Amino acid sequence: MALLYSTYEAKTRFSEVMQLVREGHTVTVSYHGKPVAEVRPIGPPPVTLEERLDELARRGALVRPAGKRTPLAPTARREGALERFLQERNG
Repeated sequence: MALLYSTYEAKTRFSEVMQLVREGHTVTVSYHGKPVAEVRPIGPPPVTLEERLDELARRGALVRPAGKRTPLAPTARREGALERFLQERNG
């Protein structure tokens, strides 16, 4: 449940906002109609990258890909390509 308060409302209803957060809700604070802050309960920090990505997806900050992920492959096919590139760039 996402709740939106203006900065004025959040200030005047601070106790109410804190009660909602204690109950597990996330409160968004806006300034001139644009979200500027999020007040949410503190939880245990994610331990792994997957847990962090799951948490961000749950909050709507990112969308996880639907398909299977494949590992990234190196793009340099010849040994020393980075070194040659840096030498050419630096002159």
